Amino acid sequence: MSETGVTPSESTLIPGFILHLDNFDGPFDLLLQLISRHKMDVTEVALSVVTDEFIAHIRSKDGGWKLETATEFLVVAATLLDLKAARLLPSGEIEDEEDLALLEARDLLFARLLQYRAYKEIASTFQEWISEEERRFPRLVAMEPYFAALLPEVLIGVGVERFATLAQRALTPKSPPVFSISHLHAPLVSVKEEAVRVVAILRQARTTTFRHLITDAENTLVVVARFLALLELYKEGVLLFEQLSALGELHIRWTGSDEGEIWVTDEFDAVYVAEDEQDEKGPTVQGLPGVQMEELKDE
Repeated sequence: MSETGVTPSESTLIPGFILHLDNFDGPFDLLLQLISRHKMDVTEVALSVVTDEFIAHIRSKDGGWKLETATEFLVVAATLLDLKAARLLPSGEIEDEEDLALLEARDLLFARLLQYRAYKEIASTFQEWISEEERRFPRLVAMEPYFAALLPEVLIGVGVERFATLAQRALTPKSPPVFSISHLHAPLVSVKEEAVRVVAILRQARTTTFRHLITDAENTLVVVARFLALLELYKEGVLLFEQLSALGELHIRWTGSDEGEIWVTDEFDAVYVAEDEQDEKGPTVQGLPGVQMEELKDE
């Protein structure tokens, strides 16, 4: 940990390259971290001194110049030079378009520097993986007889006849699926007739539940017809619904008269007629059985 609180990366850019500047003393990789994290202004770094020390560092190596190391330093040094030039431009009015473009590219230069460091780190990771895989070798020979003899024998408890049965079942063509159309011929349920039964039950019980109303329903169509009858009776204002919770028990309370007929529409019992055969008068409204149509027309 340095005095600035920045920990240098484990994989340094140029190993062993230590700088000794007036305002910085430490690894070159740490200097790049400080600049990229805005801990040090690039304008305060003497790039000429950095270049001289790098050349001295290369010459002090026993192996002499290495093209890869020199290339890495030149890329980073060129980026720092561009960045420093952009920082040194005046912050006032800029008439030269080239200077303006250079100033606007300041963040791009930072991104280029960080991108280069990221490439270096991932390359180091790839190198570690390659080094680990170099110590692994695939098995190219068969298993030794001693170990092969330790394997248990494969026991199949299925005989030839059982295999023949399974093959016959798998190879026999499957019959196409059959869809029932019995529901198309199911008898229609009259909503008006079910309304008569509902009215009779409610007038006698005064209060009941929908579950009780459908206890004697023969099929789903009867259940739907009685529910539609309840909705029609509710529109006539002769009953009230009460449901204490969502999807809970539906309570029904009769509020109509104990005598007389209750009017309901026959739209649910109407048979479909083609448009060219429909009467211009539109749908008719009928009452329950026992009500004369003339009475409705007079009203």
